[in-house]
Amino acid sequence: MTQPELKDISPTELEVLKVLWQQAPLSANDIVEALNREGEWHEKTVKTLINRLVNKGALGFEKDGRAYLYFPKLAEHSYQRKESQSFIERVFGGKLAPLVAGFAGSNKLTEEDVAELKQLIDAWEKEQKHD
Repeated sequence: MTQPELKDISPTELEVLKVLWQQAPLSANDIVEALNREGEWHEKTVKTLINRLVNKGALGFEKDGRAYLYFPKLAEHSYQRKESQSFIERVFGGKLAPLVAGFAGSNKLTEEDVAELKQLIDAWEKEQKHD
């Protein structure tokens, strides 16, 4: 999947992307139906959001008869990486340790979280030794 230049995605646009990250390609009506399982979305609003995402390069489309099928051009992991880096820069001055310390201090880290963090740190340390 080629990655477009990442541009700001609004919270409502993100909801459309989440649907397509789970299953794609989908028609606009399928997207509306999926969103309406979680809340009330108007068809016109969803189509506006789809058009914005196409214009931002986050969605692509293909013609299927009289309908258009939409698919993400923006990978979920790329979006998550960009947003998490942006959050850490804005809130913690680019330092990750205070974020993790905050979670640890409020007992929000599970044993699974700690194990995963240890694996990530181990992998990072091995990568640094090979550079």
